[in-house]
Amino acid sequence: MSERRNIAILGSTGSVGCNTLNVIKKLSPKFRVTGLAAGRNIELLYQQVKEFKPLIISVERREDAEEFKKMYSGPSLKITFGQEGAEEVAHSSGADIVVSAITGIAGLRSTLAAVRTAERVALANKESMVVAGSLIQNLAQEAGTEIIPIDSEHSGVFQCLNKERKEAIKRVILTASGGPFFNFSPQEIREKTLEEALNHPRWKMGKKVSIDSATLMNKGLELIEAKWLFGLQPEQLEVLIHPESIVHSLVEMKDGSLLAQLSPPDMRIPIQYALTYPEREEQILPSLDLRMIRTLDFYEVNHEKFPLLLLARKALVEGESYPVALNAANEVAVEAFLRREIKFLAIADIVFEAVEKHKKRAVESMEEILDVDQEIRMQTKNLIRRRV
Repeated sequence: MSERRNIAILGSTGSVGCNTLNVIKKLSPKFRVTGLAAGRNIELLYQQVKEFKPLIISVERREDAEEFKKMYSGPSLKITFGQEGAEEVAHSSGADIVVSAITGIAGLRSTLAAVRTAERVALANKESMVVAGSLIQNLAQEAGTEIIPIDSEHSGVFQCLNKERKEAIKRVILTASGGPFFNFSPQEIREKTLEEALNHPRWKMGKKVSIDSATLMNKGLELIEAKWLFGLQPEQLEVLIHPESIVHSLVEMKDGSLLAQLSPPDMRIPIQYALTYPEREEQILPSLDLRMIRTLDFYEVNHEKFPLLLLARKALVEGESYPVALNAANEVAVEAFLRREIKFLAIADIVFEAVEKHKKRAVESMEEILDVDQEIRMQTKNLIRRRV
């Protein structure tokens, strides 16, 4: 990689954002941070600004922007806020690469802004592709923008397929760790607490993603994302439980060859690959020692324990507004669980009820997507109120 590349990070204070900045620090001076969009953690954002000196930042609320202005006394810096601020970071920071890592559908507008203007979008915001896959891919094709996935499973598929023809793919298998409750029965899971659900055995992630991993909804969303990222059909996509989280994905070719991507369970590896592709830089973690691992286990998914994966597969097959409804209901239910308003198993019950009541319709624009999203959110909140 010969020339220095400019990078903007949407979601800089989250897990992926912090790991991205860690990678950039290791790869300095190959990259320069030009923009950062964060939520409400302005203390961490302040430290990031001091170290990386971007040209523009965004925070979630106006009051956060005002507070940051009081704290900051460094070089010239544009300070914005809200959805519009994140979009501005995406399209006006002069970034060659935009890392899209805002959690949930809240990252959709800024992801679309990045696709319109950046050379490359390093995508960690799976929800954007779930609800607007067709829209994003059409826009990327028009703009000539590369989309490189950051999720470890999709990065693995991307790497396996790098020199393969799409027509030669038989199936793609995404692996799931099984989350914190893999070894528990459905009856034992019933009384699990928020703290137990957040205690992921392999990965350090944000709260929403950690809960999605515990319900396996994370893998359901990734199935839908994989359809759009790689142009696959639902019957070509599968999930296996792999507790070690060493094999991130497998791709079976039509001749029977099975390709796999293996690496330690650390997000910095797929992040570095997404930033440096098609080149590979020196590793920033110790090599994987298979002699120490000894065994790699794979299991079928127990749908009695993880029913949301079946619902996600239905959304994958149905298409149109179904994935939007699935994502919206799940986001609202997970938020309620994080606020301790509902029990863990109620997440699946609520999402099923909200989605099964939804009448599928075409969604071809961002406005139509957001209309369905708001409609399902309102209905799901009403379901939760009745339970509480």
